[in-house]
Amino acid sequence: MQRSDTEQPGELVRRAAAGDQRAWDELVGRYTDLLWSIARGFRLGTADAADAIQTSWLRLLENLDRISDPDRVAAWLATTTRRECLKTLQRGNRERPIPAGHVTLDGVDAGPVDGRLLVAERDAQLWDAFTGMSDRCQCLLRVLMASPPPSYEAVSAALEMPIGSIGPTRARCLSRLRELLVERGDLLDTEPAGRREGRSS
Repeated sequence: MQRSDTEQPGELVRRAAAGDQRAWDELVGRYTDLLWSIARGFRLGTADAADAIQTSWLRLLENLDRISDPDRVAAWLATTTRRECLKTLQRGNRERPIPAGHVTLDGVDAGPVDGRLLVAERDAQLWDAFTGMSDRCQCLLRVLMASPPPSYEAVSAALEMPIGSIGPTRARCLSRLRELLVERGDLLDTEPAGRREGRSS
């Protein structure tokens, strides 16, 4: 049976509750990136984040036949993961920032050496500006960058943010990111030098 991203989540939950392993695998494949994005938003170490995510999947497995609204399983998972991350922090684990090289923002991993160096430099600049934003903006953008993109309902559950404020907040965060890049002089100027010189003369 081929994976279908168009299959309704509620149907996957009902099939998984009935013992369909393929339906369970589809749920895991569809939402794991979302859960990782949430855990990274709490700046947990890799092991702690993995534990929180694993526990969230275990909670779902234990409650498959008791979820009141199976179609909202993404929101249920998001809320459960957020709670597990908070429990981890409350147990006294220290917050650790993600190293700049840990996340590749554009997924480029090939090309000439010079090209890779430019990409790495650009990613480092972007990541430096990203970490200069508020925690709220960092969490929101991390969750929105999950693949496949989460529904606004899941984002709302993960971050306890009204659905109607997600779009405007995203826009403000991206605007702030651009401001930080400009302040750092990190926006690459792609205009040819000759044209710049001609315009300034």
